[in-house]
Amino acid sequence: MKQAIVDYHQDEELHWVAELACGHFQHVRHKPPFINRPWVIFTEGRDKYLGYELKCKKCDSGAPKDTCS
Repeated sequence: MKQAIVDYHQDEELHWVAELACGHFQHVRHKPPFINRPWVIFTEGRDKYLGYELKCKKCDSGAPKDTCS
């Protein structure tokens, strides 16, 4: 199921995590050449992707909402 990005936070290793409208979190890393998301590096890029829909595997599996630790 696709869900919109509503916010971001960084995990304990300072990787960016998208907070989705459904309440689940999903990492949005930029690690070329395998994961190419240069937009995640700067605030302007992350802001531009607010509202962008990502496939949420946690919704598909019926997982409970995530919480920040």
